Amino acid sequence: MAAGKGTRMKSARPKVLHHLAGRALLRHVLDTAIQLSARRAVIIVGHQAEQVQAQVVSWPPQNLTLDFARQEPQLGTGHAVQQALPLLADDGVTLILSGDVPLTQAHTLQALIGACAGQHLALLTLDLPDPSGYGRIVRQGQAVQAIVEHKDASDEQRRITEIYSGIMAVPTRQLRSWLARLDNKNAQGEYYLTDVVKFAVADGVPVLAHRITDAAQVAGINSPLQLAELERTFQLRQAQALMEQGTRLADPARFDLRGQLLCGPDVEIDVGCVFEGRVELGAGVRIGAHCVIANAQIAEGAVIHPYTHIDGEQAGVQVGPGALVGPFARLRPGAQLGAQVHIGNFVEVKNSSLAAGAKANHLAYLGDATVGERVNYGAGSITANYDGANKHRTVIEADVHVGSNCVLVAPVTLGAGGTIGGGSTITKDTAPGALSVARGKQISVANWQRPTKKK
Repeated sequence: MAAGKGTRMKSARPKVLHHLAGRALLRHVLDTAIQLSARRAVIIVGHQAEQVQAQVVSWPPQNLTLDFARQEPQLGTGHAVQQALPLLADDGVTLILSGDVPLTQAHTLQALIGACAGQHLALLTLDLPDPSGYGRIVRQGQAVQAIVEHKDASDEQRRITEIYSGIMAVPTRQLRSWLARLDNKNAQGEYYLTDVVKFAVADGVPVLAHRITDAAQVAGINSPLQLAELERTFQLRQAQALMEQGTRLADPARFDLRGQLLCGPDVEIDVGCVFEGRVELGAGVRIGAHCVIANAQIAEGAVIHPYTHIDGEQAGVQVGPGALVGPFARLRPGAQLGAQVHIGNFVEVKNSSLAAGAKANHLAYLGDATVGERVNYGAGSITANYDGANKHRTVIEADVHVGSNCVLVAPVTLGAGGTIGGGSTITKDTAPGALSVARGKQISVANWQRPTKKK
């Protein structure tokens, strides 16, 4: 269900498209459905339906058939599911999820589906110290008799602490029959999905409750505060899982993972780091404080110094064993650093490979370049790789020394073992082993008088 407006978010963005851990709330729910091997997902949209649909279809479905049902106007949860009925096959089990409840685990839902077993109505429930606002589970002995919405509950029923999470598994054929019997004779004037419980009881269908203790799995998001609280809960759980595997985090409360992080043994991560996409850290890698790293492979023994930004996007970034990067360095898509490469402060590398032992330690740019072994690339030097229409490649062969403040105008090749004098603008290939200098001749004017300001 993803039709709600989300008024309390106070945002122009649909609530289910707000992000938690780098993914839209609704995408978390769909990714869980994929883990369950669901054959079809029907997304019920309403408020800003076109925007929600456009976002969903941009996500890879991964063997999950997607359909959309439109709920206009929004007349309650039962009315929402009624809109999806034409798209549901009677031979299956319908699992009803909320697009703003992102952290329900696949194993929990699998247990719920198992309890349904194609013939029971199975509810996911939870005990809460303060159940205000939630539908209460009314039992007779252990058997569930009804779910009573908070606004319709008696004082005695409001003292019940077992609540309905909003998640149920139900045989589709029976769901179709029960939804046809809904009415809106209640305090809200809405069609409550929870009324199917009393219909199941009346029809002699067992109603089972799968009760869990983890409140985060059923926590819905209705405000920026709730979104931030659940973000921290999720991040702390990810941090704890990494530490249990041996990763050392300086402070798990100051750690953000917005994708997948794979760590070898003895990895150390300082405070304030953000990981996005798929990141692999080899054995003994050290990540300094406040780094942002996305879609990268960092090999064993490499050190990423503080405030480094690595973003591989689709092309990826590779950092070789023992390499040193940063502080304040930037590696862009296609950067490939070999073993023991040094990339220092305020150096940017894009779509370039640096072979073993190459160094660019200060204030430099390498774009669309192939850099050989043991090259020393001077401070302030750049590859001028763009002519205003096309990108061109610079080749710097092994053991070249590029002086400070040089401009290498691509396409150009610097021969192995050569030296480029500081301040040179190189527009032609240079010979191996040669000293190449391309700059204006220095002159000195004796007794030069500086201009003075007019009075």
